[in-house]
Amino acid sequence: MINSDTVFRPVYYQIIQRRGNGWAFKHGEPFINLFNAPNLSPEEEFKAFGTSMKHVAVELFRINGVKPGYYIANILDKKYYYCGVEWKDVKAKLFVALTARLPGN
Repeated sequence: MINSDTVFRPVYYQIIQRRGNGWAFKHGEPFINLFNAPNLSPEEEFKAFGTSMKHVAVELFRINGVKPGYYIANILDKKYYYCGVEWKDVKAKLFVALTARLPGN
């Protein structure tokens, strides 16, 4: 069921949470699969885009000094964003990142 916490995102936008002294990679479920692509494990998704979870964690460490909260990794373009500590911050940052990619922006 879709609720206010649901986030729709391209597969190459990964959501990661910094908790304590570790990173929690959030792996969602496919919403639509027009090309009947296989459902990959998180590790396989990162590998398909030429990176790894460990490499992304290193990049996230660099951008904000491991501040607690949520981060977004665009593993297609290798861009990394700090969102904030609330889930609503993720939704807002994801909206900005996705709309910035639209033609004319």
